[in-house]
Amino acid sequence: MDAYQDFAYVYDELMDNTPYEEWCDRIEALIAKYGVSEPVDRTRDSMMEDFAPAELEDLTGEQDEEEMDERESGDEDQLNILDSEKNLVVDLGCGTGTLTELLYQKGYDMIGIDNAEEMLNIAMEKRAESGSQILYLLQDMRELELYSTVGTVVSVCDSVNYILEEEELLETFSLVNNYLYPGGIFIFDFNTEYKYREIIGDSTIAENREDCSFIWENYYDPDSCINEYDLTVFVQEEEDIFRRFTETHYQRGYTTGEMKRLVEQAGMTLLEMKDADTGGEVRAESQRVYIVAREKGKTLQ
Repeated sequence: MDAYQDFAYVYDELMDNTPYEEWCDRIEALIAKYGVSEPVDRTRDSMMEDFAPAELEDLTGEQDEEEMDERESGDEDQLNILDSEKNLVVDLGCGTGTLTELLYQKGYDMIGIDNAEEMLNIAMEKRAESGSQILYLLQDMRELELYSTVGTVVSVCDSVNYILEEEELLETFSLVNNYLYPGGIFIFDFNTEYKYREIIGDSTIAENREDCSFIWENYYDPDSCINEYDLTVFVQEEEDIFRRFTETHYQRGYTTGEMKRLVEQAGMTLLEMKDADTGGEVRAESQRVYIVAREKGKTLQ
């Protein structure tokens, strides 16, 4: 069974302790420190829409002056296009769009991408409720396809751990690098091999809530470094009636050394690698790590 089908509709409830606001603030700080993307002033844009353009007077200048004006106008349009690209931020593996909405509220022009249609349906419900102008795309990150370059790509909540083969993860990173604007950055986190091996592997987690409960069983294979999640969820539909459904998820644990090598093989420069829980240096016991990498090789034409 594919992951994130029925589970999508209880995902937000069961993940309500996820520190999305903290992650959003961290991403905003990292973009300001390393990136090229800038938030837009949507209040100003809304005010400008209230003004109709004035009628243009007849042009009576010489032909060469007209050509110069056209050329300058074309240059300005090109600069506007480049600005619009570098200010785009992609949330790769956006899920139900919680972080995507938070980054949009920070002023970034957002694109959310996920391969689970049910998760995107919920993200689009949030968009309709908030009135945000987020573009959502149903895509597998291993087959990422954008219509332009973007200034920033982010991927959080261990989305990249769902890629089980190194070759496919390298291809994903290469696609990210391909679509990054010159000097753009890629911010992502991942669960370490240590976390699966020592913390959650071969453990069972259960939680009972008023209208929803779950049992989460883990099976870790040290040879493949793959962790299998068998998730059983009970959702209350009527007073004494609960619906039961199950899903199986697979994630692979990666080491920091493997991630550094793959990022660099994809053509990016590693800028920062930190323990995601403490914000300090990565330790052997780090369970989640975030990485900031920069595109290199492209130049503005």
